[in-house]
Amino acid sequence: MNAAAPSPADSRREGRRLAIIEAAESLFLERGYERTSLAAIIERSGGSLATVYELFGNKQGLLRAVVEGQKHQSGIDLCRMEDAADTGVSTAGLLMRYAHELYEHMMQQRVIELMRVIIVESMRDPEFARAFHQDFHVPVVQEMADIFARWTREGRADIDRPEAAAELFLATIISDAQLRAMTAIAPPPLVEAGLDWRLAPFLSHFRFR
Repeated sequence: MNAAAPSPADSRREGRRLAIIEAAESLFLERGYERTSLAAIIERSGGSLATVYELFGNKQGLLRAVVEGQKHQSGIDLCRMEDAADTGVSTAGLLMRYAHELYEHMMQQRVIELMRVIIVESMRDPEFARAFHQDFHVPVVQEMADIFARWTREGRADIDRPEAAAELFLATIISDAQLRAMTAIAPPPLVEAGLDWRLAPFLSHFRFR
């Protein structure tokens, strides 16, 4: 059975939500989070302050929605990648494909600038930092750890501490983007062979196959 089409009211609401998120992201990157007011976001996107509070709660909620939107736009998901892969693809091959796509996404200038906004706000508000880590980082680590544990049960890897392995893998991929977000001086992006070299000990140690 086909899902019912969204009503005109629902479509308008979603359109307003996306317009507000787009305006907020642009202004956060142009002016910085602290110097961007909700009034400025409303002026650029249309709508009302009541709509912003209803949909996002507050400005921090809006920043979280911007990050969530970036995550969905990337389309990078190891579970979906595995489901779409040919049955003959090795775990090492899947993990390297995921690594390259994630690295390329994280090194985009817009993503780095947004990461800088998040770092600054996290330093200003530790509670925001804790909530952001819990809502965005922890689920990614847990999903990857679950995959690593399953691959180990299936004899496709040998990972004794799946969560620690997931943390190590992700840190290896996103460290360059974090460094670029925090400093004006950072190493140039890795070429494909450089990322392969960086991950080779990880793949070998945990015997992905």
